Amino acid sequence: MPAQSFDIPPSRYEALIDWEKRLANEAPLFRALFARHRVQRVLDAACGTGRHARMFHEWGLAVEGADASPAMIEQCRANYGESPTLRWVVRRFESPPDPEAPFDAAVCLGNSLALAPDMAAAEAAIRAMLGAIAEGGVCVLQVLNLWALPSGPCVWQKCVTARLDGELHVLVKGVHRVGDAGYVEMIDLTLHDGGTRPAYESTRWLGIDPDWLVSAARAAGARSVQLLGGYQSQPYARDTSTDLLAVIER
Repeated sequence: MPAQSFDIPPSRYEALIDWEKRLANEAPLFRALFARHRVQRVLDAACGTGRHARMFHEWGLAVEGADASPAMIEQCRANYGESPTLRWVVRRFESPPDPEAPFDAAVCLGNSLALAPDMAAAEAAIRAMLGAIAEGGVCVLQVLNLWALPSGPCVWQKCVTARLDGELHVLVKGVHRVGDAGYVEMIDLTLHDGGTRPAYESTRWLGIDPDWLVSAARAAGARSVQLLGGYQSQPYARDTSTDLLAVIER
């Protein structure tokens, strides 16, 4: 059974994430990598609502943010506009970009790679991203480490309230593992005078094996692949790391 896109409206996606905390946690790793590789041009594949792309652009870099969701890209343009150094594109991450010049870095974050429809599409996405960066460039891939989750029970991650489109919502998100696949569970309760209006979504995601990830990156032209267990550059541990990050040098 293939995975599927996590098709969440941009407003719900934004409400679920503490962006100030998240970006503060992740920025030092990107600053260090971008400085080491003298990055000037960045591709953010599966950019969502564009928060990372905007951060990179605020650092003085030229950025292209791409996402398969027209709604996400529309939100990016509405929030941040466009300029000669900030561009938004509707494009699936397995489709090769056609930049005027190669990028110096590419990122694919937030478990997006694991939401590819199947492993062949995930492999095509890695080829497309590495093919888009210049020799000596760097690519950062981040997925949830499925193998640290218990098989069966749901691990509930978030429960937030937010006023969206004039209505009060309770948003609940969890993840769980079934064998070699993961699932994202979303509950959206709209509160009103007469009670609640519920909406539910369950999305399957691919279990990205670290050995497969290294092999796919090398087949796509990687010179080196470093696996990390988080944004503090801690070593990856299959049974305990929350994240699986691959820092790939071309």
